[in-house]
Amino acid sequence: MIMYVITCLLLIFFSLLINKHKFIVNIVKTLPRDFLAIRRMLKLNWRLNEVEKNGDTICKIFGQIAKKYPHKIALYYENEKWTYRELDLFSNQIANYFASKGYVKHDTVSLLLENRPEYIAIWLGLSKIGVITALINTNLTSNLLIHSLKVASSKGFIFGSDFSKAVSDITDSIADIHLFEFNDKCKDELLQQPSTLPDEILNVKLKDTLCYVYTSGTTGLPKAAPISHKKLVFLGYTITYMLGLTEKDTFYNPLPLYHVAGGLFAISQTLLVGIPIVLKKKFSVKNYWTDCEKFGCTISNYIGEICRYLLSVHNPDKPVNHKVQKMFGNGLRPEMWDAFVKTFKIPHMYEVYGSTEGNASLVNLDSKTGAIGFLPIWAKFLTPESIIKCDPDTGEPIRNSKGFCIRCKTNEPGLMVGKISTKKEFLGYTDEKATQKKILLDVFTRGDRYFNTGDILVQDELGYFYFKDRTGDTFRWKGENVATSEVEGVVTGFLKFYDVIVYGVEIPGTEGKAGMVAIVDQSKTIDLKELAKELKCKLPSYAIPIFLRILLSAPITGTFKLQKVDLKKEGFDVNRIKDDLYFYDAKVSEYVPLTTEIYENIISGKIKL
Repeated sequence: MIMYVITCLLLIFFSLLINKHKFIVNIVKTLPRDFLAIRRMLKLNWRLNEVEKNGDTICKIFGQIAKKYPHKIALYYENEKWTYRELDLFSNQIANYFASKGYVKHDTVSLLLENRPEYIAIWLGLSKIGVITALINTNLTSNLLIHSLKVASSKGFIFGSDFSKAVSDITDSIADIHLFEFNDKCKDELLQQPSTLPDEILNVKLKDTLCYVYTSGTTGLPKAAPISHKKLVFLGYTITYMLGLTEKDTFYNPLPLYHVAGGLFAISQTLLVGIPIVLKKKFSVKNYWTDCEKFGCTISNYIGEICRYLLSVHNPDKPVNHKVQKMFGNGLRPEMWDAFVKTFKIPHMYEVYGSTEGNASLVNLDSKTGAIGFLPIWAKFLTPESIIKCDPDTGEPIRNSKGFCIRCKTNEPGLMVGKISTKKEFLGYTDEKATQKKILLDVFTRGDRYFNTGDILVQDELGYFYFKDRTGDTFRWKGENVATSEVEGVVTGFLKFYDVIVYGVEIPGTEGKAGMVAIVDQSKTIDLKELAKELKCKLPSYAIPIFLRILLSAPITGTFKLQKVDLKKEGFDVNRIKDDLYFYDAKVSEYVPLTTEIYENIISGKIKL
C-alpha cells in the first residue's frame, strides 16, 4: 500500500512537470477504485501463494472444506439437499468405481448429463484419481457430438438417460469408447463402492489437467480447452476475493454445468470456499427471482441474454423480492445495464471479462455502467493485458518498422492480448494447430508471447475497458469500419427485448461488406418505418444495415450466444432464404421488401450501393 502511495505521488509530480493536469485529476478520481482493487489483490495473492506452496488441488481443498463443514448444505437441487460430507463420500465412490474399471491418471472420460448434483460429484470424483472429464454440451448430437468425444481422446463416456437416443445414433462411430449410462441402476451400483478417499489422489498435482471445456462453437467446430487444477483454483479464488464473497453467501446458479461460467467458476465457490449453491436443471425466467427469494440467495451469475429475458417479462406492478446483493457474469448490454439495476435493485453488478481458454481477464469492481473491467491508468505499461492496433478486416496486429506491435492510445479500439507467463498461463486446446494460431510472438520485445483474445476493446481515460466487437465481426463498408456490437446496441435500444444479430455480407463487384441485421419477430409487428428513422438518426449512413431479415427464432448456443455463421453464409439471397427480407432504400430512407427484381439488380450492379 505504501509503495502504491509513493508511486502515485511520483506520477503526480512528474505529471506536474509536463503539465498533464487532466492525468492528475483522473488519478485522484480513480484512487478509491484502485485502493479497493489493491486491497483485494493483496489478499488474493497471499492465498494464491499459499496454494502454490502447498500444491493444493481442487480435490485437496474441497476435502478440507468438507471436513470443516461436514453437515453444511453444499448443493440445493429441486427437493434435494446435499451436505458437504455427502458430496465428498459420493465423489469418492465415483473415484473408486472408475479406478476399479482400470481408469488411470491422464485418461479422459466425457460427461453428457443435465444439471444435477451428481454432475459435480462425477467430475470431482474423477479428478481424485487424475482422470480428466470432458464436459460435453448437452445440445450436441450427431457429428458435433462425435467430434467433441474424439477431439478429447475419450476413453469412456458417461451420459444421462435423457440423451440415450443421441448416443445410440452414433454408437457405430464411437465403438472404441466405453459407454456408461447414468441411471438409477448405475447410481445404485456406484453407492456400493467404497466411500474412502482413493490412494491415487496423492499423485494428482496442481499443474494437472482437471477437465476439458469446449468453446461455444459460434464459429467453426467446438474446440476442447484444458482447464488445470491451478487455473480453476486461481480463477475461483479471484472471483472470491475480488468480489468479496464469503462462506455466509448463498449462490444461485441457473447456467449449464458444461459451461465454464456455471459449471466451474460458480461451482468453485462451493468447493473452494464453502458457499452453498442452488442448482437449476434449466434457466427459468419465470422462477428466477422466486427461487432467489426461496433459498435466500445473496449472489447470482448471469449471461447478458438472461438479464434481457428477466427485463422482458417483468411486471412493473408486481414487486420483486429477493436478497441478491451481487451478480457477476458477462454480456450485459450497456443500454440495458441501468434499467436492470434499477428494476431489480442490484447494488453490485460485476461484469467480468475473459474466455474459456484465455489468460486475459478483467473485473468491473465498482459497477461502472457498461465497463467490462479496468486497469489503473498509472499502470498501463506494467500489466499483462494490453490493447494493440490491428487490421479491422483481418484482425491481424499492425506492427511498426521494427516488427513490434503498437499500443493503442486512450479511446482507440484495438485487439486485446494477454502476456503468457507462469502466472498467466495459456494451456491452449487439444488441437495443437488451433493453439498456435492464438499465440502472438515478439509483441513488444523479442521472444515474448501473448494470447490473442480476438476481441476488440477500448480503454478510456479513467482506465475502464469497454467491449467493441470480435475480430471478424467488425467489417468495412464505404471505407469505414462498422462495429456490429454498436449497430446491435442501437437496434436493441429501439426494439428493447428482441434478439438482434448484425453481420456483414458480400455483394459482387463491391469492396468490403454491406451491413445486414437479423431480428427475431415471431409476430411480425416491428414498425420498420420507425426503425429506419431511428437508425438514420443514431447511426452514420455507412453503418445503417442495408439488408434486414425477420427470423422466427434465433440461432443460439446453449449459453445464449447468438450464432452468425449460417446467417453470414446465406447472406441476402432471396432464392435461398424463406424468411422475410428487406432492403434499405436510401432515397426514401425506408426498408422495402427485397424482391427478386431488386435482388437481381443489386447482384448485376444496376443498383449502386
